[in-house]
Amino acid sequence: MAKLSEQEMLEALKNFDTPSITNVVATYPSNPLCLKLYEPWRQNWYTDTSLKCMYPEIGRLVGYAVTVVYGEPDPWYKGPTMRDLIAAMGQSKQPTVVVAKQVFGEDIKNKVGLAGGNMCGMFKAAGAVAFMSDGPSRDLDEVRPTGFQYMLTGVCAGHGDMAIHAINVPVNICGMDVAPGELIHMDENGACKFPADRLEDVLNNVTQLQKNEAASMGRVSSLKNAQEVLDWMDERAKQVVPEA
Repeated sequence: MAKLSEQEMLEALKNFDTPSITNVVATYPSNPLCLKLYEPWRQNWYTDTSLKCMYPEIGRLVGYAVTVVYGEPDPWYKGPTMRDLIAAMGQSKQPTVVVAKQVFGEDIKNKVGLAGGNMCGMFKAAGAVAFMSDGPSRDLDEVRPTGFQYMLTGVCAGHGDMAIHAINVPVNICGMDVAPGELIHMDENGACKFPADRLEDVLNNVTQLQKNEAASMGRVSSLKNAQEVLDWMDERAKQVVPEA
């Protein structure tokens, strides 16, 4: 079989949900198919409950992280501009995910409708498939029909003056540490990340895991009573296959 191109592998990853990706990235280190890229609990490689998928109907997406930090304008600091952010997206591998850290004050952080229809339109044109942020955004009705994904903590209607503080720096978004260029896989369950140079490994292992789980689920569907469930659990323990 011909070796898949990078873009073909990215497309193939959309055949799997994000929990399946986490299973081979780090969730089950005792499983031979787990790559053990992170310590599962403490290394901040997937998002927590604060991140919400605004358009679950879009399904699974994957892209390279382009990070940006937004906050209130600082009269003493003239930082990067939107032009710089779009240029960084153009220089990134494609497709991209715009990962936006919000550093607004406690009194306004839940009132920042950061991104909207126009901004997301520019991001999509520049190669992004999603906007992910640890704060709110707006214009759900405008963005929805474009097929561009919003991963946010919530929504609100307005905002005040805002400024970009930094581009392509490490950020933490809803429990997930993200560095520029890392791959992010997302769906209605949330998001996880992994190093871009492990793309082929992740795809190969999640493909095999899905085959294993399909066989397992077929067996489970045939069970008829508690004793058969116990017998099946004993079989699983011998196979070193994680329960999920």
